Amino acid sequence: MDKPRVIFVVGTRPDAIKSAPVVRRFRQDPEIETILLSTGQHREMLAQALGAFDLAPDEDLGIMTPGQSLARITSRALEGIDSVIERVQPHMVFAQGDTTTTFVAGLAAFYRQVPFGHIEAGLRTDTVDNPFPEEFNRRTLGLFAAQHYAPTSWSADNLRREGVPNNRIFVTGNTGIDAVMHIAELPGEVPDVPENGRIILMTTHRRENWGEPQANIARAARRLLDDFPDTHLLVAMHRNPIVRETLVPLLGDHARAHLIEPPDYAPFVRLMRRVDLILTDSGGVQEEAPTFGKPVLVLRDTTERPEGVDAGTARLVGTDEQAVYSAAALLLSNPAAYQAMAQAVSPYGDGKASDRIWAAAREFLKLGS
Repeated sequence: MDKPRVIFVVGTRPDAIKSAPVVRRFRQDPEIETILLSTGQHREMLAQALGAFDLAPDEDLGIMTPGQSLARITSRALEGIDSVIERVQPHMVFAQGDTTTTFVAGLAAFYRQVPFGHIEAGLRTDTVDNPFPEEFNRRTLGLFAAQHYAPTSWSADNLRREGVPNNRIFVTGNTGIDAVMHIAELPGEVPDVPENGRIILMTTHRRENWGEPQANIARAARRLLDDFPDTHLLVAMHRNPIVRETLVPLLGDHARAHLIEPPDYAPFVRLMRRVDLILTDSGGVQEEAPTFGKPVLVLRDTTERPEGVDAGTARLVGTDEQAVYSAAALLLSNPAAYQAMAQAVSPYGDGKASDRIWAAAREFLKLGS
């Protein structure tokens, strides 16, 4: 009998980072043939992230073209993934999170009646279009996944409330912590940072923050630089020109605002360890930064990761200029408030999520424990 074949589908940098430790774990198993498929939704950034784990796609659809719509991304990815599934005939398909690539990977598997394993399942907000389109994507995957790998008990409870049977839900921890811990153990350089003073790291790229919300964030950050002269702002700018068109005019001329290209994943992990405070709308950073004791201010009105807020590692501040400024100013001026967040315990896992996902999938594939 041929050994079972599985396909992992990735398309964006977060997909790559959080899938990479699981792919590596599966490839250590000689009883499973593991294929890594890239849609190329964020092609260059994805390649950088995979490279940090010594991985490269076995198949690359290369779907991304400038300015294409969500409908175009969806249709091209669906056709491409379907063709690979038809040719490879996998026994299971896996994808991570809530990107368009992940949604389409699940849909393609569903159409072909191939079991789908959803990594980072069960994250939810109260509104199906916030964040857009991610909340729709992950809710839809929850309808048909054969195995749901929930990062926390909270996300597992969300799935149970939606009627997912207990025997399909596995609380694994978050694979992003596996990734961070793996990279943190490797030698490497930290990106150039100011030698003196405190450093605020900022990343903002989400679709719902484009335009005025992002401008509000930038204005708040500039006020922080003006009012705390020992601070530097390091802005890892997303490659999307819509993001840059907002941030560069508002921050580019400030002497202590450093607008940099997005670092590769490994240098970015080392950068998180070096800075003092993080402002972000990235879900992955919300999970990763507490591993290093870095307070996180979340630049969103809602979050599907409330565990960090409940644990005290993160605070949800939204995008209002005064709210962002006040929350950051408190941490920069009040050592007790800063230490309370820095010393809070991360709720996102112990770095062994990949082992738990692999074990659950082996059982599903009838390979034993």
